[in-house]
Amino acid sequence: MTEPSTPDDAFHVFDTTLRDGAQREGINLTVADKLTIAQHLDDSGVGFIEGGWPGANPRDTEFFARAKQEITFRHAQLVAFGATRRPGGKASDDLQVQALLASGAPVITLVAKSHDRHVELALRTTREENLEMVRDTVSHLVAQGRRVFVDCEHFFDGYRADPAYAKSVVRTAAEAGADVVVLCDTNGGMLPAQIQTTVAAVITDTGARLGIHAHDDTGCAIANTLAAVDAGATHVQCTANGYGERAGNANLFPVVAALELKYGKRVLPEGALREMTRVSHAIAEVVNLAPSTHQPYVGLSAFAHKAGLHASAIKVDPDLYQHIDPDLVGNRRRMLVSDMAGRASIELKGKELGVDLGDDRELIGRVVDRVKARELQGYTYEAADASFELLLREEVEGRARRYFRVESWRAIIEDRPDSTHDSEATVKLWAKGERIVATAEGNGPVNALDEALRGGLERIYPQLAKLELVDYKVRILEGKHGTSSTTRVLISTSDSEGEWSTVGVAENVIAASWGALKDAYTYALLRAGIEPSE
Repeated sequence: MTEPSTPDDAFHVFDTTLRDGAQREGINLTVADKLTIAQHLDDSGVGFIEGGWPGANPRDTEFFARAKQEITFRHAQLVAFGATRRPGGKASDDLQVQALLASGAPVITLVAKSHDRHVELALRTTREENLEMVRDTVSHLVAQGRRVFVDCEHFFDGYRADPAYAKSVVRTAAEAGADVVVLCDTNGGMLPAQIQTTVAAVITDTGARLGIHAHDDTGCAIANTLAAVDAGATHVQCTANGYGERAGNANLFPVVAALELKYGKRVLPEGALREMTRVSHAIAEVVNLAPSTHQPYVGLSAFAHKAGLHASAIKVDPDLYQHIDPDLVGNRRRMLVSDMAGRASIELKGKELGVDLGDDRELIGRVVDRVKARELQGYTYEAADASFELLLREEVEGRARRYFRVESWRAIIEDRPDSTHDSEATVKLWAKGERIVATAEGNGPVNALDEALRGGLERIYPQLAKLELVDYKVRILEGKHGTSSTTRVLISTSDSEGEWSTVGVAENVIAASWGALKDAYTYALLRAGIEPSE
């Protein structure tokens, strides 16, 4: 791998999450959301952030006005997006062009038609007038002191239909003063070999500086972006987490990681690459979409190892089953414990959790056997590290961590005539020699049990007052048994400083939930450094 060079204007990383990415189904950003995402993107080190289309809607207009006042960009320049002037008019008189200037953005991206059929059918104008629209708008904005990029919409489809005309749009934009002409695979139907051949030919024939904007309809947006770079493109347009219309856009994070770690290009400021995982997850939280656990580089599972054979090799040398050090992108290696686990998996997982197994082969063997036996019963520890740590410590210490002893519990659901329901739970337990009976109501039987358990223990263990159940998942196992099937419950709990997951398995959902709740409270007290009392 070659040593990266210092980033400069020779290569652009251009993010369009706030404009193109926001067109994904299920994303609806407020102005506050856009401001927050813009700050995260600036932290990621991208050079350009496309904020939206000022003048086209009030939200984007407000975003640009507030961004000027509320954000001090450390790395990025803000970009306004818009279209070339209307047919038959002048750029200087076009209200939409005036709105772009009024946004105050130092950089403007113009979308231009480069497919002859779109010119004639969508714009309803002539090919010659379309070229004049490009020339007039670009030259006007440049004369007003703006840096201009031109997105050639549907370029690759247009190039196949009429390569001469598609190239004339590129040539016109460049001659009018556009710094970069971006070739857009708007329909996302191209493949890497097609992209590379076309980009190379257009560079040779026009001499323009080219960029690439790829959609993922063939699953090739990242590969197509890198193929364009191989052909000479020096400007890549992407979105965080691949958000975008239909199947999405080229994913910013794998593209940037490939450029830095595989190509040896310094395209981000020093240290920014390590912000990648954090920024990816932070943006996912803002748009209210669960982060993709299997996303390359930044996904929770990107460096997760489950097979015993893999774990044995990683124990010798992590590079045997990892293409990079996960720390380079702010991620971490995770060892998964399952019925596929071998001794190496357990040993490495123990180190990850801070539990020293001391190379005790008999102890590690017991843990392996117990995990496999419990997985046969329906347990899973892949997503329940807290429950696994409790199991591991029980084997190491020779006894279970017990902070309280349960005498009994029950949950009651009352169906009322007005079709409403009331849930009540009672928990009887012992803690530090004291018998406790606690009753609570809740929004459903599991919530009622959670409230009763917390209420009963809070006086003795005040650390539990800040606990919050943040996620709850139910899986029915062995579906052939219908309503009598085994049930597995995964619960995620937070104490405002961290989050952990526990698992419970039983013949019904309430009993399984109770098992996961007990583990969650036990682990909370372990985290707090409390010594067991039972």
